Amino acid sequence: YERMTEFVKLLVTENDKQNLVGASTVAGIWERHILDSAQLLRLAPGEGRWLDIGSGAGIPGVVLAILGAAPMTLVEPRRLRAEFLGLCIEQLALNRTELLCAKVDKFSGKADIITARAVASVDRIFAMAAHVATPRTRWILPKGRSGAKELAEAQTTWQGSFRIEPSVTAGDAVIVVGSGVSRRQKGRT
Repeated sequence: YERMTEFVKLLVTENDKQNLVGASTVAGIWERHILDSAQLLRLAPGEGRWLDIGSGAGIPGVVLAILGAAPMTLVEPRRLRAEFLGLCIEQLALNRTELLCAKVDKFSGKADIITARAVASVDRIFAMAAHVATPRTRWILPKGRSGAKELAEAQTTWQGSFRIEPSVTAGDAVIVVGSGVSRRQKGRT
């Protein structure tokens, strides 16, 4: 709890310098951002290497790392946001968390669990990170109310085992969960 409280303080302070989260969401930061991120843990298959794409404000990556999701790699291409994430890693002693200040295409390892919040469409996230996934990789993508539609659109290009999970923080929000994700072969549906 102490580390999460410290993270919230760091986030609110940094939000005054750079727009990490919407100003209108700061008052409800614990539910809107912390709980919204924490709920992803229940969808993870257990141990494994996490990859958080477009970590920005540390949501969900830093929240998940504080809660024990490790090893964790935060991927953030914007320098100022990456500097903030580096500060969080150091100040919160997230020893099993690393930072890549680049786009995800520069990540050369493999991930067991991939997450991305407010980054891109489901189709685009699959395309950006397919090179780091294995057939056993679990994709956990909080998508808000557009999730089911985005998943249907992605399934014209991508195949796998997919389900939609309701969010515990917003009645109309969903989380897209996938595994065995691979690009469909041309001419097959």
